[in-house]
Amino acid sequence: MKSSDQAIVRFAPSPTGYLHIGGARTCLFNWLYARHTKGKFILRIEDTDLARSKQEYLDEILESIKWLGMDWDEIYYQSKRFDLYRDYAQKLVDAGRAYRKDDAVFFKYDFANTNVEIDDLIRGKIVFNELPKEEEVIIKKDGTPTYNFSCCIDDALMEMSLVIRGEDHISNTPKQILMYKALGFSVPQFAHVPLIMSEEGGRMSKRYGATSIREYKEDGYLAEAIANYLLLLSWSPGGNREIITLAEAKDIFEIKKVNKTAAAFSMDKLNWMNSEYIKKKSPEEYLSLVEEYLKGKNFLPDNIDKEYAKKVFLLFKDRLSKLSDLFVRARFCFYDDYTYDEDTKEILQRNLSKEIKVLAEKFSALANFNHEEVEKEFRKTATDLGLKTKELVHPVRVALSGKKVGPSLFETMEVLGRERVVAMLKRLIDYWGANV
Repeated sequence: MKSSDQAIVRFAPSPTGYLHIGGARTCLFNWLYARHTKGKFILRIEDTDLARSKQEYLDEILESIKWLGMDWDEIYYQSKRFDLYRDYAQKLVDAGRAYRKDDAVFFKYDFANTNVEIDDLIRGKIVFNELPKEEEVIIKKDGTPTYNFSCCIDDALMEMSLVIRGEDHISNTPKQILMYKALGFSVPQFAHVPLIMSEEGGRMSKRYGATSIREYKEDGYLAEAIANYLLLLSWSPGGNREIITLAEAKDIFEIKKVNKTAAAFSMDKLNWMNSEYIKKKSPEEYLSLVEEYLKGKNFLPDNIDKEYAKKVFLLFKDRLSKLSDLFVRARFCFYDDYTYDEDTKEILQRNLSKEIKVLAEKFSALANFNHEEVEKEFRKTATDLGLKTKELVHPVRVALSGKKVGPSLFETMEVLGRERVVAMLKRLIDYWGANV
């Protein structure tokens, strides 16, 4: 198939679980190829397992696909096509290619050929020398179709020109090709995308990124960042480019350019990419994202001043890997129950109670408590006390946040305000009095 042809492709999720990273990437590659060729992208819900298929999974799958920035041209549900599959099974029985036994229908494979070959658009020629067993159930006792049978019928009737799916489906290919031919259907082309592995080379797990798209969303990842990162798992736009939108990618995406080796999923890389997308947002866009994200999270205290909250969130904008980082990093701006992190104990070993008390007094008397005046007074006080600025910076940062690192110290103090800063400094003095 030439890239200029209008492709008809599909993504066929089963609503027996949430949409995970691997499925989302397969969906994305299909969608991109359809849009690149100005073809058709079909969503086919493979809900033949009536006991395990759940509405909540279906809702999440559809919502996640849309959240990632994709749409579909048509949607089908296999559970509404059972009569169709049974009719085709009967045609095979009538033609002597299938038979009934114990209330099920079995397909008889034709072994006229010694092997089956496909020209995979990603992996090249694949030869299947070991053909499937001589018979296989295609309609189960409960009247529902098996995967290979319903898949062949739907791909043919929906006129799929290319089947893009994970390489874990390669073993199904010879079975399906023999069924296509028995049913008198044309065989589509195939493109099997490689698996996504952990950085260590093993299977993905909860620890190594194998969570649902819904969980990434709830953890504060941006849809554009997730989609962008999925793109780079086995495909590259070239020129060492890493940041690319779906709108840009669909103009240059070629399925033949997908790498056939397994892709390594890196949480560090995803976090970096997500941080880049957060940084690129305008203050207004970013605050809108944060506001939407925090709904229902019960993070902010009741009756919090909205303008103060906005200033706090903007303070952290360029330091977030994901929006949920705010829960830990910005907590000190809203609550007084934070503790000093374990790795700050070395900083706090030196008792600077007298010096911090002087600084607190200077801040209390400061006419304008903005970051410029705060910094000027801070540096002057450090000099007057015979300290290097950094000797005062580190314990003061710990006093404010309980942490060794954070946003600009002086901008942080301006946002917190004089009263809160002075109280935090006195809190540290009390800590030294009790522990050092």
